[in-house]
Amino acid sequence: MEENQPHYSKEQGLLDDFMPKFTRASAGKRFANYVIDRIVFYVFLYLFSYALLSIDYDLSFILKANSAFGLLMVLLFYGLYMGLIELIFKGRSIGKFITGTIAVNHDGSRISEKTAVLRGLTRLVPFNAFSALSDAYPWHDQWNKTYVVNYVRSDQG
Repeated sequence: MEENQPHYSKEQGLLDDFMPKFTRASAGKRFANYVIDRIVFYVFLYLFSYALLSIDYDLSFILKANSAFGLLMVLLFYGLYMGLIELIFKGRSIGKFITGTIAVNHDGSRISEKTAVLRGLTRLVPFNAFSALSDAYPWHDQWNKTYVVNYVRSDQG
C-alpha cells in the first residue's frame, strides 16, 4: 500500500479480498447498477406479490400499483430492499456485483450496517435517481458520505 493511504483492517466474510481504491465508478456503471438493481427488484417484487396473494387475496391492496398507497409501498419496499442487499453484501448490490463496483465510506472503509440501510432509505427521496446523471455526486451518496468505486481485489493490485 502507498504510505499516504490509511491502513485498513480486513474483515472476515464474503468480501475478504477487498482493498479500497479511490477510482470512482463511471456514470455508465452507475446507470447500469441502477437498471440492473431495478430489474432484480421488480422480479423480487413479483415473486413477493405472488406469495402474498397465495396467502390471502385480500392482501393485494398493499401492492396495488394504481393507488397512491400502493406506489408508496413499492417505493418503501425498494428502499428497504436496496438497504438490506447492501447490508448483506457489505456495500454491493446485484448490479454492483455485475459491474464490478462497491459502495464505500468517504475514507475508503467498508460501509456499516447503518450506512447501508440509510443509503437504501435515502433512495426514496423524489428525483434522487436524477441526481446521479452524468458524473454528479448523487444525493444518497452525499448525505451518507459514501462513494461508489471500482471494486479491486487485493490480489489484483
